[in-house]
Amino acid sequence: MRGDLRRTGTEVVAAIVAEVPDYRDAFAGPMGATIEQAVALALDGFLELAGRGIEPEGQQAIETVVEGAYRLGQGEVRSGRSMEALLAAYRVGARVAWRSLAGRGVAAGLPAEQVAAFAELVFAYIDQLSAASAAGHADELENSGRVRQRLLERLARQLLAGSPEATVEVAARRAEWSLPTTLTAVVLPTSQVRGVLPALSSATLVAVEDLPGVDDPEAAVLVVPDVHRAVLLRALEGRRAVVGPTVGWREVSGSYQRALRARALEVVGDTDAELPRLVLAADRQALADLRARALAPLAEVRESTADKLGETLRAWLLCRGRREQVAELLHVHPQTVRYRVGRLRELFGDDLDDPERVLELVLALG
Repeated sequence: MRGDLRRTGTEVVAAIVAEVPDYRDAFAGPMGATIEQAVALALDGFLELAGRGIEPEGQQAIETVVEGAYRLGQGEVRSGRSMEALLAAYRVGARVAWRSLAGRGVAAGLPAEQVAAFAELVFAYIDQLSAASAAGHADELENSGRVRQRLLERLARQLLAGSPEATVEVAARRAEWSLPTTLTAVVLPTSQVRGVLPALSSATLVAVEDLPGVDDPEAAVLVVPDVHRAVLLRALEGRRAVVGPTVGWREVSGSYQRALRARALEVVGDTDAELPRLVLAADRQALADLRARALAPLAEVRESTADKLGETLRAWLLCRGRREQVAELLHVHPQTVRYRVGRLRELFGDDLDDPERVLELVLALG
């Protein structure tokens, strides 16, 4: 049988290539030599086991083979092949090897009861190697999954931090993540991430640690690729999520920063619907200075009167002087509006007709 091992190994490899589609091109690449070596090692290990039996000496003799099977399982993950494909290769290999080796044994006069024992040993041996390969495959799959997840999280943080384009492209390649046309940053509580992800693309990036500019350990960020905004908002409905603008992937750090600013203002939902509020809050001190200057004339009247006049001035500017609309908006009589606007003209004078002063008043009252 040992004299026929090379021929048997060739037959095993040929059968695997012919019957297991996933291996048709495998032997042409660098993994091919590894697989052929594993086949030869397995056949030699089997004959060693058959010669020594299932006693401890025989088990020790195949430890190297079992370790090789474990590494083979790991290598198949890196080659992109499933455990199902590897198990199919084992079944085909066992069948072909058994036919070849048993034929040689029968020709040499092996008694029937020993042929049966030989067959039992083949199945036990293949089970042992299959189990070792399955363990290697599972361990590598879990490890590679964790590695890729870390790479994806690092990529998300680089995008959110506005890292250089070349840096992001390298990180995306390492994480096997295709750069999309658009991205949308979403800030939400960590506890709500799991419930949202099923409604989003599987390519959505998640960052929950070391978020740029965030100290809240309960905050998480989703970086959602190429999503229709209405679909995204629908998926986030009823959740405490803040949705930044949808931008090109190179500008997603801006989407993230806007979501953070909106979150600081306790905005929930679509930041596109809160643009005036975000603009006014961009420089709080500048807004306070503008209000103090633009609304200085109201300081000449009592506080309660100033509040009513300010409210009327805001409505009058927004309604472009339409008295009836102002009255309806404020729930007062049109004559009350007439009186208040007259008082405002006394206080502000020609400023109410100056476009620059009107702009300042609109912003101050925003």
